[in-house]
Amino acid sequence: MTKTQYLNAFFATLTGIALTLLTLPAQAGQSCGARDEVIERLGVKYGETRRGLGLGAKDRVVEIFASDETGSWTITVTLPDGRTCLVASGQSWEDRVDDLAHMADADA
Repeated sequence: MTKTQYLNAFFATLTGIALTLLTLPAQAGQSCGARDEVIERLGVKYGETRRGLGLGAKDRVVEIFASDETGSWTITVTLPDGRTCLVASGQSWEDRVDDLAHMADADA
């Protein structure tokens, strides 16, 4: 797979997540905390490490954490005030890049 194909797949995934997160209220509240504490807990309790990140609406940083060992995954959003909020989580994480060869590097 070419570098362009990997980048296309990565950005397509992040775009989908960012669009989903546009509906988050400006002041998410229930599952938020200091970023370093949230990230430490994801690592210690669930064995998750950061797999990707992007910039969402209103200067929010969107990150995806996952564990190869347990298959758990978590999506977080860090707000401009420094709070990190848990947005979604689940099981059966799979690192994968679909073959987009038919779309990438196409002749114009």
